[in-house]
Amino acid sequence: MNEKVKTFCVLLLLLLVVVVVAGLLVSCGSSEEQTVGSLKYIPDYDLISVGNTTSLKGTDLLPVLSTLRYFPDRFARKSCYVFSVIKGGKYLLRTTYYYGGFDGGIEPPVFDQIIEGTKWSIVNTTEDYANGLSSYYEIIVAATGKNLSVCLARNENTTSHPFISALELELLEGSVYNSTKFTEYALSTVARTTFGDDSSNMISFPDDQFNRLWQPYKDQNPVVNSHFNVTSSDFWNIPPVKAFASAITTSQGKSLQIKWPPVSLPSSRYYIALYFQDSRTPSPFSWRVFSVSINGNDFYKDVNATTKGVTVTGSEWPLSGQTEITLTPHNNTLVGPIINAAEIFQILPLGGRTHTRDGSPFLFHLHLYTAASSENQILTTLSVLCYIVISMELLANNFKNPPSDWIGDPCLPYENSWTGVTCSKDKLARVITL
Repeated sequence: MNEKVKTFCVLLLLLLVVVVVAGLLVSCGSSEEQTVGSLKYIPDYDLISVGNTTSLKGTDLLPVLSTLRYFPDRFARKSCYVFSVIKGGKYLLRTTYYYGGFDGGIEPPVFDQIIEGTKWSIVNTTEDYANGLSSYYEIIVAATGKNLSVCLARNENTTSHPFISALELELLEGSVYNSTKFTEYALSTVARTTFGDDSSNMISFPDDQFNRLWQPYKDQNPVVNSHFNVTSSDFWNIPPVKAFASAITTSQGKSLQIKWPPVSLPSSRYYIALYFQDSRTPSPFSWRVFSVSINGNDFYKDVNATTKGVTVTGSEWPLSGQTEITLTPHNNTLVGPIINAAEIFQILPLGGRTHTRDGSPFLFHLHLYTAASSENQILTTLSVLCYIVISMELLANNFKNPPSDWIGDPCLPYENSWTGVTCSKDKLARVITL
């Protein structure tokens, strides 16, 4: 093939490349940039082409809660945002919802969230909204390709339009939650907690470099404050230093019992990370050793909490209903057990994806005009055929008016496949007919 033709085809392919996202904060429905503290949220109009936008009344709302995007198309099987990401990168995705009565109703609609080809969770913000609160959901997922889609979809309980207030995408470091096999599972956040903090303030960015949200939790157990800072990078999950600022404990010889997380859990497997630090001045005679059990089952024996801090994790722990964590002191320890922080995630099996190269051969007729170097300066026309197997997403872009749900995974979940598309029922689904 002529070198100029080769160069042209390469440049054509490069046109398909978009900027890769490492982190992104999006204010849905906004027409301008919004600022919350030191964080800046961009409008979403460059990231999605479907849905309507509206503003909410109320002067006391955070800027990112004052607008939203909603999706009135009742026939759309899903409505998606698609982000360009680093293939293999591990991302924290957070979706935020504040209803505000945008549709004239009293209660917010209930609908589904989808991440790639997996039904992630049901969005039900009714209780939070009744208490004047927004709701957020988090998931940690690895990008299997160069795009990552998050979608909203109606279900049998949806009475109005699905909506969304904000989206946040953060690239995590490789060590974080690295005992999870992210090629097969995602982690859906249940709770992320700091113990003993009696304030109502969450720990977030910049204290947590990944903008994870740590909620305070205080019960009837005694509270102690730490006088020593940990080094976050010493821990695989890189918790913020502030997560160790306070803790709950008991007196010598007594077990510490915590009903946590403060919600009833559906029967599933969970990833659990517990964080401990001794708050006392270190000496050869000061040691704090205890064992951890969850619902009466041994979780970790003889944890030695030092001033440098320690974490213990369980990567696939079966739980159901109310959970109780018990810290039992070693017989010879002079002080009671202690706990500073904890995280728990539901392990979510991935639902698969559509084969990345499904589509049809797309024929480009490229007319390259090159000036001949001969004396007659003959203009030669070279017609070139470049065959490129394109993805279904690019195929959709070549339709004049494709259905509004032609974005995200074409086949999965099956009940939310693109309108007019028939797929195989394999974990790596294939488009059969269009």
